[in-house]
Amino acid sequence: MEFATKLNAFGKARKPFFFMIDYAAEQFEIFPLDAVPSGIVYQLESQSNASNAFTCKDVLWAKTPPSKEHYCAQCDAVIEEIKAGNTYLLNLTAPTKVELSSSLETLFYTANAPFKLCYHEHFVCFSPERFVMLKENQISTYPMKGTIDASIPNAQEMILNDEKEKAEHVMVVDLLRNDLSMVSKQVRVEEFRYVETIQAGTKELLHVSSKITGKLDEQWHENVGTIIAKLLPAGSISGTPKRSSVEIIERLEGYDRGYFTGIFGVYDGKSLDSAVMIRFLEKTKEGHLFKSGGGITLLSDAQKEYDELCDKVYIPVF
Repeated sequence: MEFATKLNAFGKARKPFFFMIDYAAEQFEIFPLDAVPSGIVYQLESQSNASNAFTCKDVLWAKTPPSKEHYCAQCDAVIEEIKAGNTYLLNLTAPTKVELSSSLETLFYTANAPFKLCYHEHFVCFSPERFVMLKENQISTYPMKGTIDASIPNAQEMILNDEKEKAEHVMVVDLLRNDLSMVSKQVRVEEFRYVETIQAGTKELLHVSSKITGKLDEQWHENVGTIIAKLLPAGSISGTPKRSSVEIIERLEGYDRGYFTGIFGVYDGKSLDSAVMIRFLEKTKEGHLFKSGGGITLLSDAQKEYDELCDKVYIPVF
């Protein structure tokens, strides 16, 4: 892949860079870290080029949920693919129409999230999910699977004991253990199914995550692009088995994900941090679209999956 060759060259020279890659690994942008265009604003936990002088403004917005009947029919079609043995877990997504009163850059500065990116007023994402961290000859990934409204009584106990959510999480952890085994050694699950609280607009959501790590050789810098390429698309937003799940996604979703569910990140010459581009709002010719989704398994209930899809359409304001 072209982007892998370019990232490898930057890594070999220990030259810091910013990068973003779309879901299909066909479109990408790579810039030296000191030459990122002014229209690209990013924030990761350890790196940011955002201005400290930006004044946050009130944001007015409204959403029109996608057709419940259409999404539930797609969900049922995925379950039929599961019964046929073509997939076991598949991330099904859909676009939601949104009316917005502000610029996307304003949303970037208003939103509260660990990973944020605004790209030339074309799209903004405020992601809670890291893709991979490469640091001190170790690769770490943090799959996020399982979501519930935190206001529900005993929400944490419910999400951790839900058989569908448990099965979904186990499958994605197994997938990512396998993915990391392609690029590292001594892969292990360091933390399994821990719960984090995410501010989702006016409500709070609980997300269930795990931490998986592997050991890299000391020459990983000059192979950084190859490592990233082997891991794409991210397991948490595709499915397992990955190849057949991606084929089903292309057939059933009926729209182009583009950069949604792709990745972005920064390499500083010593380490690389990156995020999955979820919680994603895009400006199109037809207006603003917020793209979201969730994992479908044999135990999925279409109505609950639709509700989760809609819950994930939010702006995490301060």
